[in-house]
Amino acid sequence: MDILSTAIIDVISDYMLAFMRITGMFISMVGFSARSIPTPVRNLFAIMLTAMIVPMIPPVPMTNLVSLGAFVEIGKQLLIGITLGFISMMVINTFVLAGQIIAMQTGLGFASIIDPVNGINVPAVGQFYLILATLMFWTFDGHLFMIEMIVVSFEAFPIADAWFTAEQFKEIAHWGGYMFVSAVTISLAPIVSLLIVNLAFGVMTKASPQLNIFSIGFAIAQLMGLTIIWITLSNQAHHFELQWQRAQTLMCNLVNAC
Repeated sequence: MDILSTAIIDVISDYMLAFMRITGMFISMVGFSARSIPTPVRNLFAIMLTAMIVPMIPPVPMTNLVSLGAFVEIGKQLLIGITLGFISMMVINTFVLAGQIIAMQTGLGFASIIDPVNGINVPAVGQFYLILATLMFWTFDGHLFMIEMIVVSFEAFPIADAWFTAEQFKEIAHWGGYMFVSAVTISLAPIVSLLIVNLAFGVMTKASPQLNIFSIGFAIAQLMGLTIIWITLSNQAHHFELQWQRAQTLMCNLVNAC
């Protein structure tokens, strides 16, 4: 009976700790982290993925599930999964930030809607870029790559055996800078175009003050902003591919898959 009880506890610990890591990824991953996704649905996906992964990972050397060490290990598994999912979310937030910059420059920032991911008011242009980036994430099979990374992570970070190093945490923090650099790069073309439009308004006002250009300049800037957004949409796939490749490289380096 002791041998049977030990075997049962080992199996339970394997499934529980693996489930916590996979759940952590779904909590912060693109698509599954949205508030519109019911928690039971998210947990069901985590349970199904855990059932497929656990038979392929080595057994966990942990028999006491009600101890301080077990709770610490649960927290570590959650953080590993959340970290991998958070990297994918930073890729999407790059486009959200770019959309917000463009919205403020074009005067479209007053139009706001509820963000289903964070539950806060955001500019409608930023929400449009969020939907666009999310669709591109599924198109580039980002969800399959995330599942592959979480499976490989069990080899790089065996349960109750390995953990992120300080250099890896530093690398993740530094990689967050790409989000701001890429957001400015994406919004650079609309910003420069609107700057030229505003300069043209200034020249027209100086040449003919009686026209009172700035009374209609706000509406014209909005129309030009929408036109420029439409023209630059063809470049979004290229920008997303570059940013997603950077994220893939980072995740591969973290789990030693490159």
